Amino acid sequence: MIRILTLSLLQVLLFSVYLNAQDRITGHNFASRSEVIAQHGMVATSHPLATQAALDILKQGGSAVDAAITANAMLGLMEPTGCGIGGDLFAIVWDAESGKLHGLNASGRSPKNLTLEYFQEKEYEYIPSFGALAVSVPGAVDGWFELHRKFGRLDMPAILQPAIDYARDGFPVTELIAYYLDRSVARIGHYPGFKETYMPDGKMPAKGEIFRNPYLANTYEIIANQGRDAFYKGDIARTIEAYIKENGGFLNYEDMAAHTSTWVDPVSTNYRGYDVWELPPNGQGIAALQMLNILEAYDIASMGLYSPEYIHLFVEAKKLAYEDRATYYADMDFSPVPLEKLISKEYAAERRKLIDPDRAARRYEPGIPDGPNTIYLTVADKDGNMVSLIQSNYRGMGSGMTPPELGFVIQNRGEGFTLQPDHFNTYAPGKRPFHTIIPGFITKDGEPYISFGVMGGDMQPQGHVQIVVNMIDFGMNLQEAGDAPRIYHTGSSEPTGQKMTDGGAVMLESGFPYETIRELMQKGHRMQWISGPFGGYQAIMWDKVNKVYYGASESRKDGQAAGY
Repeated sequence: MIRILTLSLLQVLLFSVYLNAQDRITGHNFASRSEVIAQHGMVATSHPLATQAALDILKQGGSAVDAAITANAMLGLMEPTGCGIGGDLFAIVWDAESGKLHGLNASGRSPKNLTLEYFQEKEYEYIPSFGALAVSVPGAVDGWFELHRKFGRLDMPAILQPAIDYARDGFPVTELIAYYLDRSVARIGHYPGFKETYMPDGKMPAKGEIFRNPYLANTYEIIANQGRDAFYKGDIARTIEAYIKENGGFLNYEDMAAHTSTWVDPVSTNYRGYDVWELPPNGQGIAALQMLNILEAYDIASMGLYSPEYIHLFVEAKKLAYEDRATYYADMDFSPVPLEKLISKEYAAERRKLIDPDRAARRYEPGIPDGPNTIYLTVADKDGNMVSLIQSNYRGMGSGMTPPELGFVIQNRGEGFTLQPDHFNTYAPGKRPFHTIIPGFITKDGEPYISFGVMGGDMQPQGHVQIVVNMIDFGMNLQEAGDAPRIYHTGSSEPTGQKMTDGGAVMLESGFPYETIRELMQKGHRMQWISGPFGGYQAIMWDKVNKVYYGASESRKDGQAAGY
């Protein structure tokens, strides 16, 4: 017992030193700037140059979707550590004309000639994080064209031209992206094509250096002029097939040519009068809805943001939801995911009974319902259309597979499958893997209110919940809700088959008081001190009274919100 107490006190002491080194500049618990406010349009992305290019598209008469595609293409060039056309895409679109929300699942499927038996015969326990076996069909480009077909105004050459110009002429690399580019070399720099694309001078670009990607400029130009089939049925697909085969993988031309995106109905729960919307699985968005349903029964507002009571309930609700996430979230074309039951208020009431207000659980069992680095951006236009879009390679720059002279890395989303037989998320040919990236949206009384997202793997549903609670329970504005210090619980059971057995660990961003940390320890929570995994955030809010948009983008990344 003495040894445990001594270790805990040492951890708290080290954390207090960390806090002193990270004091908020105002002397308050966290510093926050004003929201951006504009009448005609708003863009919020994780890179200022992407925001400005998308804003130009809005000023040219482009729709919110047109500007979102511009921003995504820019980010694929300027933030390849989080996204690119080698990855997947999800979006929620508010269409002002119909007064409806539309959901797009533009995630790709596994190779049809790669089987579970292959992994079993090779005695794999998990699908490798990097290399050709982790590759699935990249869905982002088809996602662009599906969004554009339904909601676009300008033509694709005009939409992609800003990214083409920057790819050819170059752009200065930011400090954050330079850091993540450099970290990527050790993990995936040895794969063929990577250094030729990202290290033409033998090293990664440093902060402030001008970087050019002429290969990506050519690829974007082909896509702009020849359409989505140039990517999925043309020379680009042939190049990808040959490269993946050379590197021991199975993704082929037929997999690319057969790819389609899927329009889906977003699903929601009502939290204290606000409808919070997510997309159904294969993504993890409904975990946020499950957590909100559990938390709704508690008087969160009276507890306060920094209270151990609130943090304890948040973490326990997360543990409960993530056990279901690990068990049931999967491609709904292959598995009978009990969606309605999982997000029901009645189910939340049953799960809530398992929470001990005074003690952290080491693990929970999943419920038994009836039946068997990333980027985020959001855009709103002058006509009231709003887009919530998230896109990713997974694990930063993805699998490391960099087909020659195309200018991008292909994702490693295949890692998201489990190899355990008879699991909802078991690997199968032509199946979509469990996905972490989730766009969010909030409506109020059937009208658009907030388009928002939080980046960062399994932090994303936790971040969504905290944004909602910060605004609705704690009365923060759109900017403050993103800047407030965050809670992150890790160590849950995972859809890849990993099980939580020790209660996981709680990480608190700088700003939480020592007394809170101590009381959480007394409740049995294991605390870890780490800097960085708290996600990034962008959001746009519609003020129907004043007829203006509010924009927010936090300081954890390079983001910018701007309007006109």
